[in-house]
Order: sequence, then C-alpha cells, then structure tokens
Amino acid sequence: MLKILRVVGLLLLVQSIGIFYAINRKKNISPYMSLFSQAIILNKFDSFLHMSRGPIPLHGWSNKTEQETVNTPSSTINLRSPSEVLKHGDGIIFLETSDRMQPPALVLCAIESAARVYKNRPVVFFMKGLNGTNTEGTVRRHFSVLSSLRNVYFFPLIFEEVYADTPLLYWYQKIDPKKQPFWNSNSSNGCRLALIWKHGGIYLDTDVISKRAIPSKDFLAAQDYKSSGSSVFGFSGHHYFTLKCMEDFVQKYNGRIWGRQGPSLFTRNLKTFCDLPKFNRAEDVICGNITYFNRQHFYPISFSSWREYYKVWDKMPTFNDSYGFHLWNYMNSDERVTMIPGSNTLVEHLYKEYCPSIYNAVLRNEITYQ
Repeated sequence: MLKILRVVGLLLLVQSIGIFYAINRKKNISPYMSLFSQAIILNKFDSFLHMSRGPIPLHGWSNKTEQETVNTPSSTINLRSPSEVLKHGDGIIFLETSDRMQPPALVLCAIESAARVYKNRPVVFFMKGLNGTNTEGTVRRHFSVLSSLRNVYFFPLIFEEVYADTPLLYWYQKIDPKKQPFWNSNSSNGCRLALIWKHGGIYLDTDVISKRAIPSKDFLAAQDYKSSGSSVFGFSGHHYFTLKCMEDFVQKYNGRIWGRQGPSLFTRNLKTFCDLPKFNRAEDVICGNITYFNRQHFYPISFSSWREYYKVWDKMPTFNDSYGFHLWNYMNSDERVTMIPGSNTLVEHLYKEYCPSIYNAVLRNEITYQ
C-alpha cells in the first residue's frame, strides 16, 4: 500500500510540474521561473543559483545568512530576464564591453541622469565584467550610490546571447578579438544594434548625460553636418534600419578603421533613406520613417571642442535645444580630464543639475575612481 502511495505521489508531482510549465508558457513568464519552481521541488538551490542569469539588483539585498537565503530564495533572487525588463520596448540601454567593474564617475552620472529623466522606464546597464562569481558586496560597493533609483537594472553582458538570432552571430563566432585593434568599440557597436533590434528602446553611450526626454521613438542624431552619430539612437523593436545596419556590419566589416562600424555605418545606411541635410537652421528632418535630429540636440559641443566641457564659462549656456550632452570621452582617453568639485566648470554644473547623487558622492570622496 505504501509503495502504491509513493507511485501516486510521484505521478502527481510530475503532473504539477507539467501544469506549472504550461501556465508559464501561456503567460509568457520567463523560463527562469520554471527552473526556480523545479529547484524548490527538487531542493537543489545551489544548482539553480548557477543556472540563473537574471539581473543583479542594486536594492533589496538581504542581510540574512547563507542558510536563511537558501530557505527563502524568492526574497533575495531577482528572476527577471532582460526580455522581461525590456518587454515594453521603452528601455534605456547602456553597455560596458570591457571587464571593468569600477566605472568612472561619468558613467555613473550618465546612468543616474537617464534614470531621473526617464523615471517610468527601465534603465539597463549590460556589463561584461558582471557574472555569477560577483558577490553581493562587490555590486553594492561599486553601485550603492545609485541604490535609490528604483528603475536601474544591471545584467551580465553575454555576447553569445546578445548576438543570438541576429546576423551578427556568425561574425562573432568567426572573429578573433585579439587581432582587433578597436575590439571594445566594435563589439559595443554590434551589441547596441542587436539589443535595440531585439528589444527596441533608446541606446546611450556611457558618456552621454541626459537633460530631458527624447520625444521621438525611431531616431538618429547628426553629430556634424555630414554624418550621423551612433552614441545616441532609438528604434522600435525589429526595425528595418537596425536590421539593415547589422547586415551591413557583417558584410563590410573592417575592424582596423575607427568608427567604420559606428558613425560611418549609420551614415551610409541613412543615406539610402534620404539625402543628408545641411542643417542650416535648427529644425530636424524626417528620413523615411526616421527622425534625424539636428546636432544641437545631443552634440552642442563638437568633438574637436570637447575640452570646453571642462572649462569655466563666463556665462553658462542654456542648451535649450538639447536633450542630452555627449562628452566625447574617447577624445579624453589620453588626457583623462575629470570633473572637479568646486572648479565651476561646465561639466561640474551638468553633474550638479542632472546627476546630483553622483556629484555629492564625488564631493564626499565616496567615488575615488574617475
């Protein structure tokens, strides 16, 4: 009799797992939820923790012991996937393609400013250095200053997953990063295209400080009179332009030319939609179904004048036409000029107004890496 009851119990257990899986599929719930359910039933939480690749949250960390954490996993494990967080197509996406886990103040300022401007939209930072071995203490130490911003999410940047189901996967599988002089830049160019194509939303470089919300959904922005920038752009999911750019990326790839997979890629594909305007006046133009913004919206200071951000101005500009500011950090890679509290420079004013938490953290020497 006991043997029969055990068999019946086992059958009921299998059936319950099947029903749970079917409900998840019907409701489009993340597959991690199914893994979580099975981990609870089978009491294999250690295996589950290694399988999960969900976001590492900035807030809500538990102070419980490891044993208590195992007994109450739902309170300490965030099971949301990038697809779930970005499912509405309105996310703001940042990338870090190096292994760096101590981003400078400018990167944190860019994230904070975006989170404040887009309060009701997810702001997602994909980091290559973030993985299953990062401890709670590591994440809190580097990003605790952003903990009050409830719409900020951090995910591991896993190239194979980002490029999967895109034209870029074949390119990535064949390329040797060690032979690529601009690998971080080119891999970032590929990732931003793939993520925006898959999820939709807005991509921002980590040296872009946001000022106010961008009103258009499908847009590019001129960085000068003859070329489109690639540090700020936005598109609906599966937009034809981002697909066209990914195909062009693979077909005409040359990793030895700086910017070929970025501004040059966008510019040559935009030209298939319309003739690029001269922008003699401040208005924007429409290229097919793409809004092409005047450079004043994001690049009010040109790349050749990037040092102006780090100077004291007699009269502070209003930048009334700007949605954000690209600080041209690549141009600053040798000099490494930083924002210095009390300097009264333009960049200090931008920090004070658009990322006050980061500014105060720098002021208190809580962020020493810049």
